[in-house]
Amino acid sequence: MVVPKKVKYRKQFRGSMKGQSGRGYQVAFGDYGLKALDCGWLNERQLEAARQAIVHETKREGKVWIRVINDKPITTKTAGATMGGGKGDIHAHVAVIRPGRIIFELGGVADEMAQEALRLASHKLPFKTKIVSREI
Repeated sequence: MVVPKKVKYRKQFRGSMKGQSGRGYQVAFGDYGLKALDCGWLNERQLEAARQAIVHETKREGKVWIRVINDKPITTKTAGATMGGGKGDIHAHVAVIRPGRIIFELGGVADEMAQEALRLASHKLPFKTKIVSREI
């Protein structure tokens, strides 16, 4: 489980996910990238499942960059909790994804292999994505 090492405040508000991604919208490290087309929360299980799909398809050739980090705590209250009583305990950490954000980058593999690996990874994510390549 990926958890931030140190944070100023332990619990956060839910926030809003409107607008385009202000940063991280270009392929910067690899040759191919997986770009989000919708907004949503990406938890550590979904991120790891997509990463494993890429690594399995590429047979550990090339290099994979993960461009997002799960730094937003999500809280839940128990099933029988009554109204009031404050905010619940931290349940998971998520990454806030806005449209245009690059989630994974892949480099050092053949074109067909990269396309297939990123296609398989996109099935593990909770929003629509598209495969983009580095602009030359």
